Amino acid sequence: MDEPVPTRDELREHLVRTLIAGPVATPRQGNLLHYRRMAARKPYYLFGLELENDWTFDEIFALMVKKCGIDPDPSHLYGDDTIDPDLTIDALEAMAGRLGEAAERRETVLLATGHPAGLLPVYLAVGRALRARGCRVLTPAAGWAYGVETPRGVERRHIRYIESVAALSGGGSLHHTHDPDPMRAILRELSGGRGPWPDLAIADHGWAGAAGQEGIDTLGFADCNDPALFAGEAEGKIRTVVPLDDNVLPHHYTPLTVYLLTHSDLID
Repeated sequence: MDEPVPTRDELREHLVRTLIAGPVATPRQGNLLHYRRMAARKPYYLFGLELENDWTFDEIFALMVKKCGIDPDPSHLYGDDTIDPDLTIDALEAMAGRLGEAAERRETVLLATGHPAGLLPVYLAVGRALRARGCRVLTPAAGWAYGVETPRGVERRHIRYIESVAALSGGGSLHHTHDPDPMRAILRELSGGRGPWPDLAIADHGWAGAAGQEGIDTLGFADCNDPALFAGEAEGKIRTVVPLDDNVLPHHYTPLTVYLLTHSDLID
């Protein structure tokens, strides 16, 4: 990538300025609602993880203060919430270390996103860099389809790869999804002998949860309204979760991507 490498301070300033971290545009009331629904074990909010702990609302809230940097004031019920940019950068550096190991060992990798409108360029850059270092990036179960409930009724969605990044597609569009089902379909195909089992998954939402649940070393991205992956990290099912707003304008993630790839020694 022909972009300048930001220092940690420069990246922190960029994250806050572009609302990737710092005061973010994720509503506090939505965050709290999602924490309650995860505590109630609603599948949509578990991302395919079979969590071992009970995870009460208070425990989830405390976890998100610690791992994501949400406002710790329990009386803050409405308005915007926060993500600590230093926690974002710390997790990026941990992710970079694992990517560097993958490149050194030429591992087999899966990449997938439930937020293609925002995060897709990050995954594309990571996939290209890993392939350039000799990693095998898998693309199984392309075209696998299922029905999804929408306001218009049940619609068909299928797995589509953009280069080597899996996303959910339908009706000529790429779709946001929390569902673990597409990743489960990928892993069923691989477990049936139609490809090597991945050493590493880089993903978000249910794509990450389903991979981590199956014991794959998983690196994830998650917003402050998505506590399941952070709980999975706390239980050892997810290797590293980077807290960030996962749906800002795609080009705003470029400095973050350059920082990640540089610290993983995937680019000079």
